[in-house]
Amino acid sequence: MGKVAYHSGARRNGECTLPSDLLPVILAGGAGTRLWPLSRELYPKQFLRLVGERTMLQHALALIDGSGRSPIIVCNHDHRFIVAEQCRRQGVDAGAIVLEPAARNTAPALALAALPAQDDDDPVLLALPADGYIGNAASFHEAVERALPFARDGGVVTFGIAPSRPETGYGYIRAGDTAAAGVAKVAAFVEKPSRAHAAQYLAAGGYYWNSGMFAVRASVYLRELQRFRPRIHAACVAAVQNQRKDLDFLRPGDAFVDSPAESIDYAVMENTEQAFVVPAQLDWADLGAWPALADAADADDHGNTVSGDVVAVGSRDSHLRAEHRLVAAVGVDGMVVVETADAVLVAAKGRVHEIKELVARLREDERRELREHTTSYRPWGHAETFTEGEGFLVKRITVEPGESLSLQMHHHRAEHWVVIRGEAHVQRDDETFVINADESTYIPAGARHRLTNRGAEPLDIVEVQVGDYLAEDDIVRFDDNYGRE
Repeated sequence: MGKVAYHSGARRNGECTLPSDLLPVILAGGAGTRLWPLSRELYPKQFLRLVGERTMLQHALALIDGSGRSPIIVCNHDHRFIVAEQCRRQGVDAGAIVLEPAARNTAPALALAALPAQDDDDPVLLALPADGYIGNAASFHEAVERALPFARDGGVVTFGIAPSRPETGYGYIRAGDTAAAGVAKVAAFVEKPSRAHAAQYLAAGGYYWNSGMFAVRASVYLRELQRFRPRIHAACVAAVQNQRKDLDFLRPGDAFVDSPAESIDYAVMENTEQAFVVPAQLDWADLGAWPALADAADADDHGNTVSGDVVAVGSRDSHLRAEHRLVAAVGVDGMVVVETADAVLVAAKGRVHEIKELVARLREDERRELREHTTSYRPWGHAETFTEGEGFLVKRITVEPGESLSLQMHHHRAEHWVVIRGEAHVQRDDETFVINADESTYIPAGARHRLTNRGAEPLDIVEVQVGDYLAEDDIVRFDDNYGRE
């Protein structure tokens, strides 16, 4: 196997609150379709600000702040620049950003991190989903400390959240005999229960919400994966053997697509004889669906949870969210209403599980609203589509300081650029020139062109595209700073 060593980052603030033999692995794949229309395939929930000012990925990064090792992040190829930018904004130097060639769930994703780590110094992996939320980091660190002796000794340790209500949206873990320090053997994993069964679990005690977080030595995880899911193990070994570096990313080989898609719970935890659970009192939420997101917010006197510019009259027990414009609700009872720039969801709270059927319909119809927002994020900044019609499209393009679009050409469209803010350095065929605020230029179809921001502030331009074909695949790239074809 080709060895790829993950580097360790410097300790922050002169302290290390997590042990140095612990390697955090953040699993940041997934499309988050249950939170459509806020979550889209190209910008899913783990990269959104759902609670507070940080994104869910940044919450996870903050949770392991103070570790002696830089985290490994496993994510989708399409999200690589988003992950890199959110790490940068958080001030985190990732040990590696590993790009899954295809979505195959958490069991193969963790193997991509475990294989090189085993060849390095075989640390204990602390696997965290990027879309979970924990409000009390100190309690979490204490739970990790209790898990570590068992993980170091060959156990596969999960973290169980002490339930506060009869929740039907989570899986449960039934604890068996206590081993030490409150850590217990896992007696059984229980699927999402009915309300009656959930109430029984709460009354009986010894049942915990399944958090989807794990602590396990890299070699132990791989041994158990090979034992119970040899096809997953073999595909991941072959993928890592052919892994290559691409800028700041690691790209495993295409053999990864041969792996079955399966979660860590199903592939390993429900089969291993070494499963332990650490019961933990954590301010925790799995923000995977609209009811969970509503539960994480403070309700008003009428049971409504509101976000954005919302005016509600005579409405009760509803989740109302406005992203771009006023949402006015009258007499709404037990509903979820979510407004975005290009789509509005209206659903009965008790039927939000049917969003998966709605998403399937959108995919069948090849609707753009399933895949992307009107704002798309690129390694150089972002572009927001204002309006489009027959033969034209208008965007606002923001280029971050020091960044540059690719040198490119379009066969079917011309572009007009108007600078709103900043200083635009323009290359157009053999010309190079600068345009400033309130100045413009024209890029005819067929011209090679490039836009660069050499200033210290973001560059904003309005781009008007005119032509008979305006899709993004009408781009011929000649040179690109970010390795895009």
